[in-house]
Amino acid sequence: MAEISREANSLENNNDTREEPSEGLTSHEARRRYRAYGANEIVHAKKKGIFIAFLSKFGNPLVIILLFASFVSALTGEWVNFVVIFAMILFSVVIESYQEYQSEEAAEKLKHKVAVRVVVMRDGEKKEVLVSHVTIGDLVLLEIGDVVPADAKVLSSKDFHLDESSLTGESFPVEKGEKDEVWMGSSVVNGEAQVRVVRIGKNTQIGQIADKLTHKKPETDFEKGIRKFGLLIMRITIILVFFIFITNIFFKHDIFSSLLFALALAVGLTPELLPMIVTVNLSKGAMRMAKKGVIVKHLPAIQNFGSMEILCTDKTGTITENKIRLERYENAKGGEDRKVLSLAYLNSSYQTNMKSPLDDAILAHREVEDASFQKTDEIPFDFLRKRLSVVLRKDGRDLLITKGAPEGMWDITRHFKEDGKVVHLDEYKLAKLKERFVKLSSEGFRVLTIAYKINNVTKDTYEQSDEKDLIFLGFTAFLDPPKKEVKEVLASLNRHGVDLKILTGDNEQVTAKVCKDLGIPVSGLVLGKDILHVSDEALIPLVLKANIFARLTPDEKERIIKALKKTGKVVGFMGDGVNDAISLRAADVGISVNNAVDVAKESADIILVTKSLLVLKEGIKEGRQTFANTMKYIYMGSGSNFGNMFSVSVASLFLPFLPMLPIQILLNNLIYDLSQLTLPADRVDSADIEKPQKWDMGFIKKFIYTFGPISSFFDMVTFLSLLYIFKASVPFFRTGWFMESLITQIVIILMVRTRKVPFWKSKPSRIVVLGVLIAILSGIIITQSRLGQIFEFVSLSPIYWIFLLLIITFYIIFVELAKAWFYRKADLHIYKTHH
Repeated sequence: MAEISREANSLENNNDTREEPSEGLTSHEARRRYRAYGANEIVHAKKKGIFIAFLSKFGNPLVIILLFASFVSALTGEWVNFVVIFAMILFSVVIESYQEYQSEEAAEKLKHKVAVRVVVMRDGEKKEVLVSHVTIGDLVLLEIGDVVPADAKVLSSKDFHLDESSLTGESFPVEKGEKDEVWMGSSVVNGEAQVRVVRIGKNTQIGQIADKLTHKKPETDFEKGIRKFGLLIMRITIILVFFIFITNIFFKHDIFSSLLFALALAVGLTPELLPMIVTVNLSKGAMRMAKKGVIVKHLPAIQNFGSMEILCTDKTGTITENKIRLERYENAKGGEDRKVLSLAYLNSSYQTNMKSPLDDAILAHREVEDASFQKTDEIPFDFLRKRLSVVLRKDGRDLLITKGAPEGMWDITRHFKEDGKVVHLDEYKLAKLKERFVKLSSEGFRVLTIAYKINNVTKDTYEQSDEKDLIFLGFTAFLDPPKKEVKEVLASLNRHGVDLKILTGDNEQVTAKVCKDLGIPVSGLVLGKDILHVSDEALIPLVLKANIFARLTPDEKERIIKALKKTGKVVGFMGDGVNDAISLRAADVGISVNNAVDVAKESADIILVTKSLLVLKEGIKEGRQTFANTMKYIYMGSGSNFGNMFSVSVASLFLPFLPMLPIQILLNNLIYDLSQLTLPADRVDSADIEKPQKWDMGFIKKFIYTFGPISSFFDMVTFLSLLYIFKASVPFFRTGWFMESLITQIVIILMVRTRKVPFWKSKPSRIVVLGVLIAILSGIIITQSRLGQIFEFVSLSPIYWIFLLLIITFYIIFVELAKAWFYRKADLHIYKTHH
């Protein structure tokens, strides 16, 4: 926003904006400036060609690996494998391209925030022109219902109030007077004004937001994790394949067989079903969340939702109702007084000005209406007086009721009512009333004063000079209250390890009041001006410590989000206004609410369509469940695949034959992968839902290097037993090793899916158990039936099946012992890190 201010100063000092004619620009001058400054349009995005945008998605490391795997499958004649892998790559790329297209559409939505046509002064006359033709220096005439077409300075105004809530987060209408600045996209709720345009198009505040919406969405934690995992698998695959190919050639295997064998190992290491597992997981999660009133626009956001460690939220309309409510009506002693409410109601009811949200809040108390009065006259509101009076007649007397900002009422108030008596307002009592006003304001209330006087001599016309010698009756205090369920939601977030930070454009007093009502302890309060000149590096400790940020511009909100992400935290942002759009895109997961403006909804990844925020905690639970089931595939596939493929590669160095044929490796990998398709429907341990779970490449590497060697060890035991105990022929060796490799890979699903020891303390879903059994039976049927001949398998002896049962039993015991040690060490590391 500092850039916007500098741009404003630059334009205001330009010759075109100094000493502008009071009658507005001439048509000739307007055309000249239109050519010089361009159209008043907020979106000038250079869109990529559809084909280029589509091709750019194939640069992801994991996509490259999968393309390579599909190519190898085709080369080895595995056409089904080729089609399946390639189809999933295509599906993933199409979805991502569509999401990028939606982001561009979000920027387009901002064009509808301004009026199509607007009234300006041209050639000394009022003319209606297209908003796109408004230029710097134009004199624009605004009245109730208009939308401000550009950033401008107020030249003159009358009762001029703007609704800037979607831009600034300010709940209440804002009064604007001479020399005040107004922003494009604000709407006029009361009065009229003449304004001079100082910024147009992309240089306006809303234009800056739109420009950022056209940029590529920053990489989220989940996307970063997928990319890093892809690079890890790519490195392991390249090293292992190159090593196997060279050594096999060295040990006299023919080049073509060695190449096919090495490529088949590459496919064996590749998590080719990861896109399908992720997509199925996310789709199931999205459908479950939809039933609970949560619409997921961007599927990967579910994972980020579950991993979220910090939730930043706007205040107005997000955790508050964005509906002003009359909270207090009190007399001079500070006690509740229905007479104060009654006179406030009469003033709001009989005034002819457009009703403000404060009037609406008063008029909601319909029980105090009194129709026996006859309106005599009205003294309208103006910016200087900051008050409005109505005169009502009853029983031959005139009742003048004045309602206004306290600072505009002190000079005309001479008495106050106490215990039913009218008493002179001395300096001491006036000071006490002012103290009460300051206290109410510091608590976040918007305060109006109610005063009156009774004229026994009636007259038909009243002037501003009649607003004198009034009797102070009391204060009315207004607030935008928190949504009823927010307190429960925030408590749930705290229990589930999610820290809350409030980022708002509203003032600090109102924000502090809302936090107090919600029971949010304030660890630090930072204003936008406090971070204006703070470097990005120095900002990090500040945003980590504080939890309340007020009077923020959209750019400052975005800076805070990015600073938090730099610490490695997974950050969510929940907002509902135009000013929240760029923060929604900058966060790992952008969350919008049911009453948000269109631009916020378009920029968000997730929309809470029900009126209750209670679905927020359900969404986080769903996200964590989805993330946990996705990571099960990562752990199982990477650890087990690495162990088995490493075993095969080592064995190939010492055997005069290939330990498995390429087609057998591919079959092994296919059956194993299919056994894991049931993981999205698996149950999740409560421990995986209680706290945020996130990508940790260090943890994944340790997992691979711990459980991979265990798998390799039992492979080697099987390898040596087949050679020296069973004296196996080449086909028997390959068949025996195939079954041992397959079954150990599959049964580990039941163990690695949970941290609990023994594994049966965590019950898997029935479909997961069924998937494991079907996969094992499929391997047995294929190898021991006539189908096995296609893959060059042979029947195994009964004694070998007994041996295999023992191997599997000991394997399960070893894995469980290793699991207990591994997670105990991991928990100890986490404890030391946080203490």
